[in-house]
Amino acid sequence: MQFKLKSAALAVASLVSFQVSAQSGEAALAPVVVTASGFEMIDVDAPYASEVHTRTEIDRAGAATLYDYLARHTSVTVLPNFGNRFSPALDMRGYGIGDGYQNLVVVVNGRRLNNIDMVPQLIGAIPLTDIERIEITKGSGSVRHGDGAMAGTIQIVTRQRTGVELEGYVGSHGAQGLSASAGVDLGRFAISASAERTSHDGFSRKDPNGDRDDSKTDNWQVSLNGKPAERLRLSLDAGSSRIDTRYPAPLTPAQFRDDPRQINTAHWSGGVHTLLESESDYWQAGAELDLSEELTLALTHYAEDKTSEFSGGANYRYDYDYDGTDLSLQYRRGGLTLLGGYQASNGRRTATDNRTDKDNSAWFVQGQYAFDRFIVSAGWRKERVQYAYRPDVGAKLAQDEKLSAWDIGLNYRFSDAWSAFANYNSAFQAPDIDRFFLFGGGFNGFIEPARARTLNLGVNRVTDQHRLKLTLFHARVRDEIYLDLLTWDNTNIDRSHKYGVEIQNAWLIGKRYTASLNYAWTRAIIDREDRGGGAYDGKDLPGVSRHSLVAALNVKVGDNGSLNLSHTWRSKAYAAEDFANNLAEKQRAYHSTDLSYRHRVAPDVEVFASVANLFDRKNGLWINDSAVYPVDFTRTWRIGARVSF
Repeated sequence: MQFKLKSAALAVASLVSFQVSAQSGEAALAPVVVTASGFEMIDVDAPYASEVHTRTEIDRAGAATLYDYLARHTSVTVLPNFGNRFSPALDMRGYGIGDGYQNLVVVVNGRRLNNIDMVPQLIGAIPLTDIERIEITKGSGSVRHGDGAMAGTIQIVTRQRTGVELEGYVGSHGAQGLSASAGVDLGRFAISASAERTSHDGFSRKDPNGDRDDSKTDNWQVSLNGKPAERLRLSLDAGSSRIDTRYPAPLTPAQFRDDPRQINTAHWSGGVHTLLESESDYWQAGAELDLSEELTLALTHYAEDKTSEFSGGANYRYDYDYDGTDLSLQYRRGGLTLLGGYQASNGRRTATDNRTDKDNSAWFVQGQYAFDRFIVSAGWRKERVQYAYRPDVGAKLAQDEKLSAWDIGLNYRFSDAWSAFANYNSAFQAPDIDRFFLFGGGFNGFIEPARARTLNLGVNRVTDQHRLKLTLFHARVRDEIYLDLLTWDNTNIDRSHKYGVEIQNAWLIGKRYTASLNYAWTRAIIDREDRGGGAYDGKDLPGVSRHSLVAALNVKVGDNGSLNLSHTWRSKAYAAEDFANNLAEKQRAYHSTDLSYRHRVAPDVEVFASVANLFDRKNGLWINDSAVYPVDFTRTWRIGARVSF
């Protein structure tokens, strides 16, 4: 009953706000462009569900990092992975905070961030100041991105700089940041570069070694774009990231309630913080050649060398080598667009006593045809996944999987304001290399890949002052991959399903007010799991909140100021390891109210200030009855300035 009242209140507020904005007619929302399928179009014409965040929205949110922005201003659930905010746990559409990140492909300018093992994507290596747009595709994207795109994709596009810009800030808990960027456009050639350094003193008390959960980062990137001939476009990107971060052991629920800052010296680690030292260097080169007015050939290749070294509670080091190639041919004529090609992504992890490889290669084709009020799309992908495990001592292990994905979509525009779409998608997730091994050592066996079929039905209503997107989805999943806590084996959930409703709503109220709402209601059910002896059948997948809401109001203050107020809420859920839904401790509801203000004091000078978790809510990540990781449990502030030349 309480939720029904909340929903009714939100609906009424949305309707009233829309009526006010529609009557004013004094401003207009900018059209939103999507590119996730490889075809550029207005989002209301897209035959799939999407969510786009532009540079304007990123600026006014007041977030300091990509983690902060995704966690508090998008529909994606983002929480530290066992305390690590730089490689956090990600979840969308009910795949769970434990394994959801492996069902979501994250790419930066086409370069995959997904790892071949159980380490989440290193989003901490992407400065928020470098991002131009974030495009989230829901329940689709498997034809273009393949392995892991069961929930969808997050595509990040970085900025091409012109001129010189400096930005710096200081904040609570010793937060400091300084970034610099420069770029020049010479007509046929353009070069852009940026660098960022940040540090943070941490939130926790000192551990037995005298350390706190502090962090520091150094990131830089440079890009060169050229057009040496009328039909030829070239690009070259390179970058580097150095991250040192400490994070504490979990607390007991009683310790968390008493003081989230304290250290759990009774933990097996002795309460000593885990230190992660991460280094990443990458380069990417691309070329596009217009063979004719109708044909374009494109080639991109990237390579990344990365190391992760852990010390403190655990001690080990991994060296990673990644490379990928994307070769495609696009044909355009009239309302028809065809895109096909070959993709490969290869990963290698070297440890002290073994080397493990996961290599993916695929052929794909995707087409789209627009006629009258209809847009129809279809695509197919065939992918081969090869595994190889080479220990220093013992037998070599190998496995080969052949998997396929497809996508069918339709969009129909009823009028200038109204459109509807339907999308049916088949996707897969090949197991990461850690899934084949037991905790503590030994071979677990080659478990099955996961497969999902997702139906999306949506409607859009867009005017100059109002933008509404409503999507219903249902996904049937076979062999969903998870860690069985009864035996500590990696295995599969035989059958599961997920369904829900997603609402995005943005409206203008006069000249000075912009309001937005992003809401999702999600159910994730385990239908059958033989390995659990039936104990999990019919249970909710743990770590999935039924309700997720981000509501924001932006107010234009005078001619040069912008005030942004937002609130993020996720309802309670079962603890991350509670597959049987019978633990005493539950995941608490998440609340964070954030306030930010930006003011342009001169044409080239802007100052800003922000407060996160304004009402000092104690948030955390519940693992089980004896483990809670504190998350966003205290109020923080930040002030800074941006100067352009």
